[in-house]
Amino acid sequence: MKLSRIVGVGLFLSAGLAFGLESDSEQPVYIDSNNAVYDEKSQISTYTGNVVATQGSIRIDADQLVVHLKDGAITKLVATGKPSRFKQLPAVGKEEMHGEGLINEFYPDKNLLIFMKNASVWQGDAKQSSEYIEYDTKNSLLKAGESNSDGKRVHSVIQPKTKKAQ
Repeated sequence: MKLSRIVGVGLFLSAGLAFGLESDSEQPVYIDSNNAVYDEKSQISTYTGNVVATQGSIRIDADQLVVHLKDGAITKLVATGKPSRFKQLPAVGKEEMHGEGLINEFYPDKNLLIFMKNASVWQGDAKQSSEYIEYDTKNSLLKAGESNSDGKRVHSVIQPKTKKAQ
């Protein structure tokens, strides 16, 4: 394994992701893939082939994961797949949040997830589907659709709350 590849993996593992439980960012990052390449000049790590990345309660499954670094810190992750999947436990006692899309971008410093192309985000019985979904993990704010959506619509499912027996 080339030194640059080792450095790239080391930088990624030490940088951490910033979503999910507060303790997630303190956990090591584990990445399994068929191939890994680190371009030291551009500070980009590319993982391909059945990629699984985990950190604490966070899991990303993708065909390819591209990690953009700056001074050893992750600035952006781009996961692609058919689809690429993401899940996290937002807080103890809450249901897992799931998201998927053909292209997913993650911005740890902004606590922002963007799911694109055949995108869906769901938690429990609530589900949003659109071509474009933004999820602010810090404020639990979800925005679906785009102003120039060319007639594409946002589909939402909200299940009724079950009534308690008296």
